[in-house]
Amino acid sequence: MEIKPEIAERIELLEEKFRNSGQDMGSYLDGLLYDRYLTYWDYISLDTLLSLQKPETHFPDEEIFLTYHQITELYFKLIIHEQKQVIENPNLTAPYFIEKLNRIIRYFRVLINSFDIMIKGMEREQFLKFRMALLPASGFQSAQFRMIEFYSTPVENLVDHKIRKNFSLNNSIEELFENIYWKKGGIDLKTGEKTLTLKQFEKRYTPRFLRIANEVKGKTLYGRYQALAASEKNNPKLIEALRTFDSSVNVNWLLMHIGAAYRHLDHGKKTVKATGGTNWKEFLPPGFQKISFFPELWNEEEHEEWGKEWVNHMFNIENKN
Repeated sequence: MEIKPEIAERIELLEEKFRNSGQDMGSYLDGLLYDRYLTYWDYISLDTLLSLQKPETHFPDEEIFLTYHQITELYFKLIIHEQKQVIENPNLTAPYFIEKLNRIIRYFRVLINSFDIMIKGMEREQFLKFRMALLPASGFQSAQFRMIEFYSTPVENLVDHKIRKNFSLNNSIEELFENIYWKKGGIDLKTGEKTLTLKQFEKRYTPRFLRIANEVKGKTLYGRYQALAASEKNNPKLIEALRTFDSSVNVNWLLMHIGAAYRHLDHGKKTVKATGGTNWKEFLPPGFQKISFFPELWNEEEHEEWGKEWVNHMFNIENKN
């Protein structure tokens, strides 16, 4: 049998590859000979994937709630995948940075635009019943979302804004972490004690969060941006991409959650608490959190009005006539 030149060339390259790694190419060729063809369902582990939806109740709409959250976590995984490539790139340029940010923005755009499923895609009556079987679990416990924050900006930018001015780079990661903004969302407003939701979350993830925060100290997305040469740092498209990412996460994503909360948890003068036991009206609004990954890219007025206008006009029904 005649072997085509291009095939012979590939065989030589393979032989060199395996020889350099101390492997026997013949054994690998035997593996290819006996291996079965890959199928789509095996490649994506379809049967396993579809077996992961395990509702806690018999209400049909819980399947929607559960599946949507799993999809969200997969998008978070993709976002972290892109963040790490920026953080680890030894020769970072503005075009590369922009390309990765645009991917991240695209993922968040999908999440934000699809959140209508959570707002209008479930019956309120079913939701208020099946959610009681999920206590004390809460979306507050999304570790990947917190990792996105740690990879994006120094921990001092995540400190509760009311006390943020008291902290700086001189404080240890551990000190900053103890005063991080989202811990306030896990405090029972009546007792002032940590909720079980927060206690569980801290026990499970604090070591990992601290490890990540220390590993990326000075190398977060914000840190990599600040270290760029002036010609790269002042790239208008890069600045716009950073601002879009910032507002997507810290304004628009939160506003979608507020929309869902008002639809399902707000009932006239009576407000139903979130499953984690927190008062979502005090925690979710971006105007209350005032978190920005890249604070130097926003002016004072923009910081002051952070997320306020949309909340006041669209969701704050208490202020409507």
